[in-house]
Amino acid sequence: MADTEAPTDGAHAKGAPVKNVLIVGGGTAGWLAAAYLARTLSIGQPGGARITLVESSDIGILGVGEGTFPNIQRTLRRIGIDESVFMRESEATFKQGIRFDHWQHAPGSGERDHYFHPFQSAIGPQDLDLIPYWLLGATGDGMPLDTALTMQKRVADAALAPKRSGDADYAAPLNYAYHFDAVKFARLLRVVATDLGVRHVVDTVDAVPLDETGAVAGVVTRENGTLTADLYIDCTGFRAQLIGQALKSPYQSCRKWLFCDRAVALQVPYGQPDAPIPSYTISTAHEAGWTWDIGLETRRGIGHVYSSDHTDDARAEQVLRDYIGPAAADKTARTFRFEAGYRPEPWVRNCVAIGLSSGFFEPLESTGIVLIEVASVLLTSLFPWAGDMTTAARQFNRIMRQRYERALDFLKLHYCLTRRTDTAFWRDNADAATVPDTLHDLLDRWRHRPPEGLDFDLNLDTFSEASWQFVLYGMGYHTDLSAQAGAFRHMDEARQQFAAIRAGTEQALAALPRHRDLITQIYRHGLRPRTPFGGAPSGRANLSSGMAGLSR
Repeated sequence: MADTEAPTDGAHAKGAPVKNVLIVGGGTAGWLAAAYLARTLSIGQPGGARITLVESSDIGILGVGEGTFPNIQRTLRRIGIDESVFMRESEATFKQGIRFDHWQHAPGSGERDHYFHPFQSAIGPQDLDLIPYWLLGATGDGMPLDTALTMQKRVADAALAPKRSGDADYAAPLNYAYHFDAVKFARLLRVVATDLGVRHVVDTVDAVPLDETGAVAGVVTRENGTLTADLYIDCTGFRAQLIGQALKSPYQSCRKWLFCDRAVALQVPYGQPDAPIPSYTISTAHEAGWTWDIGLETRRGIGHVYSSDHTDDARAEQVLRDYIGPAAADKTARTFRFEAGYRPEPWVRNCVAIGLSSGFFEPLESTGIVLIEVASVLLTSLFPWAGDMTTAARQFNRIMRQRYERALDFLKLHYCLTRRTDTAFWRDNADAATVPDTLHDLLDRWRHRPPEGLDFDLNLDTFSEASWQFVLYGMGYHTDLSAQAGAFRHMDEARQQFAAIRAGTEQALAALPRHRDLITQIYRHGLRPRTPFGGAPSGRANLSSGMAGLSR
């Protein structure tokens, strides 16, 4: 049943304190929000919030393999999960970036067939921006940006890890995120959240009645009656049971920009038990979409994301099976349908949508889980303790809307610069009419200067200028600096820094362990941080210095 202190009629009087939170739906979104809010809202402490999560045992999790972005480190650290525990319990591996194959040119074109979006930007003095010097040819040999600016591509290509066993939790020479099993990750978060005091109810929500003001009055369950709260969080996925079905918050489709609306996925074992584990997502472009290829410890999670306007389901599954090869022969594929888009108002009255119920574009660049983290952090900052839902909702909606809009531009950037003309899918993606005006504006700015901080608001943009730069120039965009070439007077220093990056790369290749070897050690023994001078164990409080200082 609901907390006895919750309002029995489900209504939340204007200005009444908000203490009781009910999360509807589990999975990654529900349990990540529950764990984060439990840690940050002083659950179980005098004056703290009370959190209940209700989820149905009949609704499964899409556990096809999940990729993340480096901010997941901060989220896990804030929740209080040891890195070794997280990795072992979630079957996590390290992710140093994304390799994009055949996005710019079709297979067999004779052109460079891939580029890399690393999570590590340049290491060295930060007062000299190396991008203009790379554009002006300071590397001297046409070296791609992903190799010139950072050691991470070569480290990842060598199947090495971004850190060593002696590095502290969430600290490393190179920046990184993770791949993990989504089902196991949600299970770990459930244990953590309930240990922190979140009440777990396993039941099916059959109805969501509204009160006379149009707010959620409660959720009607099959076994536990009506559960009520001051604030409801909708984590019911694409069903959007509260925010969509009950509250009718509109969903804004983005199909005219992002064409992919379906996915088919398989899990396959490695050919050999000791096969190298790639420490990056492999994203390969195909005739009407692209495949993700994620390596966990014992298996690969592989999926084909595609546009139903440009191919059919049978052909899409065949493309996936052809990509995988014989290992897919006896495997049953799972299919998913989605509508690229988002809700401009994910917070309506006393209900906040987090996760798929709020919006989803496609699996590209791990935007799904990133926006779950963003929403959880934002809700913590704007939590309406004193009951002013209207003010909090207005700011929450504005920020989330801008996050979605900028993420949309970033994802479309991957498509619109293609030079592929072999299929209608790629020709349509390159059509200027399918590019948002906001992205057109950015591309116009970058005709004569590279992306820089003034183009982005780090409070509203999920992806920094470094990410934009790696994708922009990986896709072959040309920024012409000839008119201002004389303004860049530090060519010798730039050449020295590029040489230092190359030298550092050789050192990293010699010093970093094989990815699989480190994963095996972490699973069996955990990380073993070295003791720094002074005798105290190296801990999370030291992340702002030392090795972590090299990570952006």
